Amino acid sequence: MNDLSARTFLLDTNLLLYAVITPEILPQDVQDSLTTPDNAVFFSAASIWEIAIKRSLNKDNFDFCPEDIHRLALETGFSELPIQSEHCYDIARMPWQCRDPFDRLLIAQMRSLPAYLLTTDNLLSQYSELVLHISLKKA
Repeated sequence: MNDLSARTFLLDTNLLLYAVITPEILPQDVQDSLTTPDNAVFFSAASIWEIAIKRSLNKDNFDFCPEDIHRLALETGFSELPIQSEHCYDIARMPWQCRDPFDRLLIAQMRSLPAYLLTTDNLLSQYSELVLHISLKKA
């Protein structure tokens, strides 16, 4: 992932889940970057909202409680990024390669900070050089 010391990161929802539940699946340099005290690591309130919606749909393969993920993220040392109106302005000008409203908000928040957005979604890389695609370790 390159030298990412003394940087600011925003985790997309999938990366947040991996980081707090199964961090060992993340590449070692990503794990190191997320635990380096000089780095600022954020998770968005939008991710907790997305987790809550998926939980309410009672999907068989999604058994995460938003309260638990929120607590684990804070215990891990990540900082919560609230949704502010200013974060939404950029969404109106974004191309529509990605239609997921949560991803679009995360991209706008990433640009607003600015921060590197860490994601497992290849599609999001089209939006900015600040989007870093993360490949998970093979199980």
